[in-house]
Amino acid sequence: MSEERRIHDMVPLAAAARTWFKIALQTFGGPAGQIAVMQRTLVDEQRWIGERRFMHALSYCMLLPGPEAQQLAIYIGWLLNGNLGGLIAGVLFVLPGVVALLSLSAIYVGYGDTAVVTALFAGLAPAVLAIVVQAVVKVAKRALHHRCLVAISAAAFVALAVFAVPFPLVVLVAALIGWGVGKVHPAVMAAPQRNDDPSATTPLISDDALHHARPTLRRAALLLTVGVPLWLLPVAVAVVLAGSDSVYAEQGMFFSGTALVTFGGAYAVLAFVAQRAVEVYGWLAPGEMVRGLALAETTPGPLIMVVQFVAFVGAFRNPGALDPWLGALVASLLTTWVTFVPCFLFIFLGAPYVERLRGNAALSAALTGITAAVVGVIANLAVYFASHTLFSQSNDVDNGPIHLDLPNLTTLQPTALIISAAAVLMTFKLRWSILRTLGACATLGLVSGLVA
Repeated sequence: MSEERRIHDMVPLAAAARTWFKIALQTFGGPAGQIAVMQRTLVDEQRWIGERRFMHALSYCMLLPGPEAQQLAIYIGWLLNGNLGGLIAGVLFVLPGVVALLSLSAIYVGYGDTAVVTALFAGLAPAVLAIVVQAVVKVAKRALHHRCLVAISAAAFVALAVFAVPFPLVVLVAALIGWGVGKVHPAVMAAPQRNDDPSATTPLISDDALHHARPTLRRAALLLTVGVPLWLLPVAVAVVLAGSDSVYAEQGMFFSGTALVTFGGAYAVLAFVAQRAVEVYGWLAPGEMVRGLALAETTPGPLIMVVQFVAFVGAFRNPGALDPWLGALVASLLTTWVTFVPCFLFIFLGAPYVERLRGNAALSAALTGITAAVVGVIANLAVYFASHTLFSQSNDVDNGPIHLDLPNLTTLQPTALIISAAAVLMTFKLRWSILRTLGACATLGLVSGLVA
């Protein structure tokens, strides 16, 4: 009996699919919450995979650009049921969120100017500030365990916020610094040791029974030959049918590139996406990126799915020859496709080499540098959102290499400030969940809007 067949006998594909769909419906709260749901379901409840193997898979996914939680789902799905299992796990992980955010985006563009919807977003946007600040704190506690890493984080913030250095360049420099410091002082880049949990459950399936594939150049070439054209084919179709200057071609090419540089998760790249979507392409108004993030926070799945909202709104307002609703749907699905397909390629290509990567000290040091820079990147995102949420106007300051986006202090919005303070209280003092905080702030916004 083949290895693949024995895997399917121990973890029936139908049962695995049901479990992945169940997980997908609970993936609120960003990557930390999503990973916790998978760990509880797969390691503690189903006992399909051991704690060590789960963490080993996660460590590999952290090396990759893109949403690490979805990549972890693809990886474990591959371990349990081979290539088909990885495809099912990855698709189901994002499917509920795609449908939910598509519906919310349609409601936004259709009814966003009404008093009720405007009031709801007036409460949701300030709540996002507290959530982003919480993300800064969480990542900083985990990543900045040495003053050298604090310096990398601060430098990344200044590079983005003051000098407008491109995000991919910040990631590259951080990786090189991490690699260099790791060569000279390995202890600086080494993560603090964690003690194994003696109460960890024993998996029902041994590591030897999990799916594996022999890493070969032929296998990698086949995956790239099939996967890369499949990934980029919709973009090529958009260019041919709508023209290279159409919103569909622009979004397809932009988000294809973004999918390759999203190190550190969605928060790390959102400032870059927001700046390009607002200032370069004009798909959104400044405050609308915050509203899109608020919508993405209320749906299951990876937070990077906010790019679907960006594409929907941008294409709705400039659909070209298509009906606005059809154009928005096409752009939304195209962007979703080019954003998530690379995740499957990264896992299917790299999974066979994971054991070799596990002991690579140089690669781990580079990742540590990137993770430190991510703290500064997220902090820059918090400043960007605060400027466009708490103030109704901002001013651009360009002086040589300095490029600043400063809020006009005379346009402070008191209601937004009060709701932001309430969100900080709910998040840090009361320790409410993201959904509960968003719900409470939306209610505050609705009440304030109706009273005013």
